[in-house]
Amino acid sequence: MNIIDFITHFPDEESCEKFLKAYREKEGVYCKTCSSFTRQYWFSGKKFFEYSKCRRRTSLKAGTIMESSNLTLHTWFTAFLLMSATKKGFSCLEFQRQLGLSRYETAFNLMHKIRSIMGKRDSTYMLKGMVEYDEAYVEKAVDEELKNQLKRGKGSQRQAIVAVAAESTPLEDENTGEKSKHCGFFKMKVIPDASASSFEGFVNDAIDKESVLITDKNQAYVNLEKLVECHIKVKSSEKSTNDELNWVHTAISNLKKNLLGIYHMVTEKYLQNYLDEFVYKLNRRYFGEKLFDRLIIAAIQTYV
Repeated sequence: MNIIDFITHFPDEESCEKFLKAYREKEGVYCKTCSSFTRQYWFSGKKFFEYSKCRRRTSLKAGTIMESSNLTLHTWFTAFLLMSATKKGFSCLEFQRQLGLSRYETAFNLMHKIRSIMGKRDSTYMLKGMVEYDEAYVEKAVDEELKNQLKRGKGSQRQAIVAVAAESTPLEDENTGEKSKHCGFFKMKVIPDASASSFEGFVNDAIDKESVLITDKNQAYVNLEKLVECHIKVKSSEKSTNDELNWVHTAISNLKKNLLGIYHMVTEKYLQNYLDEFVYKLNRRYFGEKLFDRLIIAAIQTYV
């Protein structure tokens, strides 16, 4: 949704309330007391639902990412628009300025709540088919006094380790015989270390067991064939980077440019949230203006 359409559909608080009420009634309103989606009545004066069976009352925001927030629905909806407006993202200061928020902490927490729901949405599926896998070493924010005491390069405590996987389907042109690969969905996760158990944990959680996994010949990948149908190992080289592991390395390169160009440096505590935003948008790279619609549905979806 572009800015003009947003102003037309959501000009004020009332329009946001009507949208949220209509969507929740359509999907069903979950009752925590009854532990089910049950029949309810809407009280327009006080703006809450009351369940017919247990008489429990719940607010319009309850069960969504906006629950317990003092911000208006209009502010939240505008935040969804800004977070989906560009593939590259916003700095927190610019986000704060655009929303007219008085405190930086409010903008910071708002952005991370939205990022967390992006990650939660993508956690509901697993990668399938042909899957490329590798890890990335991402520079993280470290205290200046401690920074100079830490070693540089791969494996340094100045870097966080990120597991990266991408669906990659081989294609061949019938007329020319030219071979290529179609890129599907991605997953990225911060892992504690470069041990075999960390890699195996990510593969087990993120990749379907009937998939074909393609990696380099890292010794830590020795037991991955037990977690998938087939494990193909390729020698690390310029050719494998451009061919067998092309998409996963492209994603790693774009991730580092995104983090460095917009946020400059992020702490390891919040790195997963930034990864969730990057991957959410990457997986929906062809959605265009529909990205807002998908994000707002993810944000108001009740997860039970």
